[in-house]
Amino acid sequence: QVQLVESGGGLVQAGYSLRLSCAASGRAFSSYAMGWFRQAPGKEREIVAAINWKGSTTYYADSVKGRFTISRDNAKNTVNLQMNSLKPEDTAVYYCAADLGRSYGVTDRQDDYDYWGQGTQVTVSS
Repeated sequence: QVQLVESGGGLVQAGYSLRLSCAASGRAFSSYAMGWFRQAPGKEREIVAAINWKGSTTYYADSVKGRFTISRDNAKNTVNLQMNSLKPEDTAVYYCAADLGRSYGVTDRQDDYDYWGQGTQVTVSS
């Protein structure tokens, strides 16, 4: 069992930054990969970024490359998403997720993630 709790969402103007955090508890955090997803109103949930157990392999959706950075601190059991140069189209509920079946690699497949947080709202105004 893994419990995930996101924090750091809010309302910001376009061009500004936000930093999301996800605190994990339960199974040893350093043994599995993590991902960030988002779901905008009326749209399907999509991958934003993913990171392997060590932080040596990352994946980014094309829409956020160069603006978002995923990182993890295994000593603190947290994974973070630094979001810079935010755009109105980044508005969504952001979820962190744990992929217990994968350590060294990462995946963008939602079905491969076993546990999900409750989500945190990010709203970017123009």
